[in-house]
Amino acid sequence: MNFLTMDINIAYSMINMKLRDFYSSLDDLCEDMDISRGELTEHFEKNGYIYNENTNQFTVK
Repeated sequence: MNFLTMDINIAYSMINMKLRDFYSSLDDLCEDMDISRGELTEHFEKNGYIYNENTNQFTVK
């Protein structure tokens, strides 16, 4: 599954669901799914979302 190429709204929903249900941090998700954290956060930031470590989810800027 490539979150960088799918519709940003679907990617946002899927990643936040995975963070909520399966991973305690974005680092854990990225390591498990072999995704670059830098590329992922940059892609989301370009589309108006930032990662909040306190809530372990992406939110609107």
